[in-house]
Amino acid sequence: MTETLSLAVARRIALAAQGFGARPAPDDRRKVLRAVDRTGLLQIDSVNAVVRSHYLPTYARQGSYARAELDRLQLGRRRRLFEYWGHEASLIPVEFWPLLQWRMARARAGEGVYGGLARFGRERADFIAAVLREIEQRGPLAAGELTGGGKGQGSWWGWSDGKRALEWLFWAGQVTTGARRGFERLYDLPERVLPAGVAGAAVPNPAEAQRGLLRIAARALGVATERDLRDYWRLGPAEGRAGLEALVEEGALLPVAVQGWRDPAYLDPEARRPRRVEATALLSPFDNLIWFRPRAERLWGFRFRLEIYTPAEKRVHGYYVLPLLHRERLQARLDVRSVRAAGRLDVHAVHLEPGADPDLHRALAAEVRRLADWLGLAEVSTPDPALAAALDG
Repeated sequence: MTETLSLAVARRIALAAQGFGARPAPDDRRKVLRAVDRTGLLQIDSVNAVVRSHYLPTYARQGSYARAELDRLQLGRRRRLFEYWGHEASLIPVEFWPLLQWRMARARAGEGVYGGLARFGRERADFIAAVLREIEQRGPLAAGELTGGGKGQGSWWGWSDGKRALEWLFWAGQVTTGARRGFERLYDLPERVLPAGVAGAAVPNPAEAQRGLLRIAARALGVATERDLRDYWRLGPAEGRAGLEALVEEGALLPVAVQGWRDPAYLDPEARRPRRVEATALLSPFDNLIWFRPRAERLWGFRFRLEIYTPAEKRVHGYYVLPLLHRERLQARLDVRSVRAAGRLDVHAVHLEPGADPDLHRALAAEVRRLADWLGLAEVSTPDPALAAALDG
């Protein structure tokens, strides 16, 4: 008989699976590794309104740490993470490199790559091969350092031909991030960047690899629907369903029901079921806990949409909004900005969720202060009277 989980139990399973409520590790390196071990990967985003998004999940789960430690783990000689398309652009443990070879092979065949870039790959194969040879000879290189790479046109997505070639090679797994200059990616060969033995490790067939990715997703989510599991690594319906059926058949996933969910759910047999989860955290908009918006709505009744590209006059909650997790619920949204030149954290707006705790502003004030301290910002400013009073109290 299929077990039915209450929504409260499903929330606790999900939070524990993501590493919330765990005791912080004793040093910064282990804090990062522990957070990535629970989440499986970290999404990268270029917006730097508060801090680059990939730094926030570790902070949310493990508290204050030196961001330079995450940089070392993705770029240093003791590299433990690499960049690739996992859930969007992501930092991924190096041991998962073989599990993504099928995606790289598809990219080389022109599949699964953004339309314009796939067309560029077909039409400019000789140029791309020349760019790869230059990386072999001179790497690591930025797009602007390529011989004959051309110049970008327009703004954000006005890529040069050299940048297009490098991004195609990145999709194809023939180059990866060797270093960064600021946030600019410098490309190099995987065999020169990844730890010895990783780039040449045995590669599972696509079905085995996709099952491996689903298993990682299941461990990171605790309890999830098919769509939740597929979305974690952006797997398609056919490959996701086939892998899911195999995992259920071998007992690696248990079919369950969750009260209020229309779709069947699947439970990681090793998922913890804590009686409560003690965690207060401000979440990146791209945090693994909430990046699949339908899941956040199902678990918490929390409808969350990015408004970065929404005209200012049409925004409901603000430009860069951090949800607040407190007492197992998503209880508020803060529109936050780091004003680094002034050493100040600005909280432009506070939006409480229906049923938020009456004393929530005290928890908000403490968490905002902690965030500012971690970012090295001495001052916190807000026009919200209740938060301002709590900050002064």
